[in-house]
Amino acid sequence: MSPARTVHAVVPASIHAPSRPSGGNAYDRRICQELGAIGWSVRELAIAGAWPRPDAAACAALTRAIAGIGDGGVVLVDGLIASCVPDVLVPEAARLRLVVLVHLPLGIGLTGEGAATDGPHAEGAVASAAAESAVLSAAAESAVLSAAAGVITTSAWTKGWLLTQYDLQPDRVHVAEPGADAAELAVGTASGSELLCVAAVTPNKGHDVLLTALAELSADLRWRCLCVGPLDRDPSFVDRLRGQAVAAGIAERVLFTGPRSGAELAASYAAADLLVVASHFETYGMVVTEALARELPVLGTAVGGLPDALGHADDGGRPGMLVPPGDPAALASALQQWLGDAQLRARLRQAARERRRTLPAWSATSARISAVLAEVAA
Repeated sequence: MSPARTVHAVVPASIHAPSRPSGGNAYDRRICQELGAIGWSVRELAIAGAWPRPDAAACAALTRAIAGIGDGGVVLVDGLIASCVPDVLVPEAARLRLVVLVHLPLGIGLTGEGAATDGPHAEGAVASAAAESAVLSAAAESAVLSAAAGVITTSAWTKGWLLTQYDLQPDRVHVAEPGADAAELAVGTASGSELLCVAAVTPNKGHDVLLTALAELSADLRWRCLCVGPLDRDPSFVDRLRGQAVAAGIAERVLFTGPRSGAELAASYAAADLLVVASHFETYGMVVTEALARELPVLGTAVGGLPDALGHADDGGRPGMLVPPGDPAALASALQQWLGDAQLRARLRQAARERRRTLPAWSATSARISAVLAEVAA
């Protein structure tokens, strides 16, 4: 196979760990597979480290891996790695065809959207340190993206954010939305009472807002909420959530399962009536399209690229509902409507059925990335 059809995919080693499920990891794994299926020789370079906060050993491993790529090599680097190591990548950009895949811009903390400084847990010195870290992250990210031959984002929203915040050439920034696989339809219940939240249990995902909203629902409503996602990212936050559920008297109706994948995750979707996404920030939200692929309506927050992922039905209606982030009263009102209005549930399910037919395929995602790689290779 000619060198022009070889791509070196630099990814975090954690993308293959079942205990670390995320949209970015799933995207990286799938793109490596899809590019191989359409004729690229994909040489995966999985770099161990606590990205995007690598230690010296991780940086040294990355430096060795990059140095081992021949001049003119096409390199697709996950932004979780690329955006924090300008000292490693910027000098190499002159001899390599460097393309950065940005799932979540590290500099996004500067705008406050999805930043670690949001919410009641960031105070005083902690908030100041987080803000300083965001400034440093933005400077590093800007340097790497400016030096790259191409940048790929997973949503039009992210592309717009990068072009607004950084001095990048618009024709070098591309969008390749995640695909969605066909899936078995969710069975659900007649009452719409089975709620599902699929997300790592961290402050940014808004589980505390969700619990507050659930506690405000009318006492006569039947519901159960299954929260699927890793519990080890912020153990103290998980402990606070458990205490919050007990204090609100809803602990028996909220189940934190930990991460699920494969058939187990599919079964969780199949039994659900509504996916709830309470995130303070999302650049896209692959769980949204994963739910819609099962004709499962979505109640989400109107943040970042999530509204684009939700999309519209044929008549222009939404296959779900959107509420402001960080607003438990608005979330509770939407949940109350869903649980109490059978006609609303039927309408949203029909909209989800129509939206399912228009979801992008992974083949389209890989074709778009392939085109970008071919362009920089030339």
